[in-house]
Amino acid sequence: MKKKGLYYVNRHSCFLLQYHLVLVTKYRHPVMVGDIRNRVLFLSSEYFQNWTFPILEQEVCDDHLHVLFEASPNINLSNFVNGLKTYISRKVRQEFPVELAKFYWKPYFWSDSYFIASVSERSTEAVKHYIATQDIAP
Repeated sequence: MKKKGLYYVNRHSCFLLQYHLVLVTKYRHPVMVGDIRNRVLFLSSEYFQNWTFPILEQEVCDDHLHVLFEASPNINLSNFVNGLKTYISRKVRQEFPVELAKFYWKPYFWSDSYFIASVSERSTEAVKHYIATQDIAP
């Protein structure tokens, strides 16, 4: 994706598509702490970088992941999100089997569902702030 001012351009379109994605762990178990938390952040960043989709904000809480990102118009969002979930799940389950065994007796990590919403250029800063403050204790 090539950025020109506020918008991205390609051969046939000019666009700005931003999405707020939330992935929740299976049964909302608080498994994303310590090394697992850091690994999920790294793997998520790596996945988005491979797709050349910029991450505007990202945060991991004990039981969910928030990502604010930009994407191109030709992406199939459900395939993209399911690919992200599969990628992170496989790697984390391979690298942390003992830690995850306390919570999951089957090869689970993510809930089957997820939340995704489009974000406009007017609400981007509000969503960034919301995500950035997710891991702050009350």
